[in-house]
Amino acid sequence: MDEALLRTLTPTVIGILVRRGADFAAAEDAVQDALVEAMHVWPADGVPDNPKGWLVTVAWRKFLDATRADTSRRHREVRVEAEPAPGQGEVVDDTLRLYFLCAHPSLTSASAVALTLRAVGGLTTRQIARAYLVPEATMAQRISRAKRTVSSVRFNQPGGVATVLRVLYLIFNEGYSGDVDLAGEAIRLTRQLAARTNHEEVAGLLALMLLHHARRPARTGPDGRLVPLAEQDRGLWNTRLIAEGVDVLQAALGRDRLGEFQAQAAIAALHADARTVEETDWVQIVEWYDELVRLTGSPVARLNRAVAVGEADGPRAGLAALAGLDPALPRHAAATAYLHERDGDLVTAARLYTEAARSAPNLPERDHLTRQAARLNARLRG
Repeated sequence: MDEALLRTLTPTVIGILVRRGADFAAAEDAVQDALVEAMHVWPADGVPDNPKGWLVTVAWRKFLDATRADTSRRHREVRVEAEPAPGQGEVVDDTLRLYFLCAHPSLTSASAVALTLRAVGGLTTRQIARAYLVPEATMAQRISRAKRTVSSVRFNQPGGVATVLRVLYLIFNEGYSGDVDLAGEAIRLTRQLAARTNHEEVAGLLALMLLHHARRPARTGPDGRLVPLAEQDRGLWNTRLIAEGVDVLQAALGRDRLGEFQAQAAIAALHADARTVEETDWVQIVEWYDELVRLTGSPVARLNRAVAVGEADGPRAGLAALAGLDPALPRHAAATAYLHERDGDLVTAARLYTEAARSAPNLPERDHLTRQAARLNARLRG
């Protein structure tokens, strides 16, 4: 069973059903039912020659069956088109278009992003909740409300670029540092969007993705362990992606309409430009974080800025910058531990590394923080 093939085809099949007249929630349910049937049938009969056509046919039949069953309850007639015959179907990639359709004007930006991440992006409710810094139950309710809101609307009013950019950004982040490898898909879709629109923030997001993705070969060691930026072998960084990201960013900044993704990309470019960690221009990075905080007010941006301040002006300055932030913020304990270690307070740093490991969002990060705590505890015992 090729689960990767099913994940790839899912957005396209949902998009086809939506264009044929299904509302989004019903299309999603029908496609999920078709995927379940595929997982039962394909291992025995083999993957069909045209898997997308097979999924469209089965999903459309599931939609028709569900619609007919719902007719008596709703006391209304539902018009449906004839079942499509198996065939080659559309060859165009519908994923990006479906992202725009999910960003429906009837939804708030936050709800549209959450719905798209869940239904099209393939993220779990827990992953989305973590990205939004809210409890999983709260996010589940938000997604359910969004589904109810759009259940009776026609998806013929695409949403805005800003909402789609937020979706792509969060999907890339989950693919870059989370449990699911979605970073390459996010870059592919952002390239498509950049080719279709002359929008400086689209270019900024593409540059940010390319610059981060360039460092990916160095982020893990041969044993799978996480390697922090300061310890990475910079010879493993993809210089082609770095050069492309810098070119895209410079073109975007030249339009003089700064946005948050351009600011983040500028920070990533400064890291990429340093041949060694000692050559990192931390003062300029702090200045870009100041711009990012001004643009977004994001507590995560403030947290990252505090770490940069600690590098530029010393660990105590960094700890002072952390003082006003909520300790419950993701990676707050890890950042505080790092700054305390640089300030020579190994006891506090070891305790905070242990605390940070318990709340780490993924296994590689948890293991890294656990090793940091063990390293300091060994030094204290010695």
